[in-house]
Amino acid sequence: MKLNSLTSRIRIYQKKSGDMEATSLSEARIYVGTYAKYNDGSIGGKWFGLSDFSDKDEFYEACKELHADEEDPEYMFQDWENIPDELIGESWLSENFFDIRDAMDDLSEDEQEAFLVWYNHGSHDLSTEDANDLISSFRDDFQGKYNDEEDYAYEIVEELYELPEFAKTYFDYEKFARDLFMGDYWFEDSFVFRAS
Repeated sequence: MKLNSLTSRIRIYQKKSGDMEATSLSEARIYVGTYAKYNDGSIGGKWFGLSDFSDKDEFYEACKELHADEEDPEYMFQDWENIPDELIGESWLSENFFDIRDAMDDLSEDEQEAFLVWYNHGSHDLSTEDANDLISSFRDDFQGKYNDEEDYAYEIVEELYELPEFAKTYFDYEKFARDLFMGDYWFEDSFVFRAS
């Protein structure tokens, strides 16, 4: 049984103290100051919500307008929220941030959460991999949301095998699930993925 959500909040999981914490790319914010102001003892700047910008160039144009009092401002991102660490640093924002945010718009809330479980499980790099390729690979691997491994095994049997009703009462779904998840699939946080 697949469960789909009607909402489309974008979530990213970040590791903090060993726990996974959901954050929303649609709510990403950066406090932008400059190194010159900071070196002069000022933390003058402004919080920018990245949902107000369609791309990195538009964001940097707003930063330039904010710090128009400097001839060639060197931006300092003094704080940020809801952005994975591999997409931002003190003086840079990854080209991929806006692409990933936009590519995830087509995913349901459950799919967005599953994407982040899948991403954290694999060896994918948000900062360098093409956002659409990441989403495509995720969709190839993602099987759905289930109560447990046995729930998924039950669905596979129902969809792929034409067992008579009396045979289903003797079928060992637990062992079948164990066999499926020994190598072909993996299960985490209620999501099932094909092992690729």
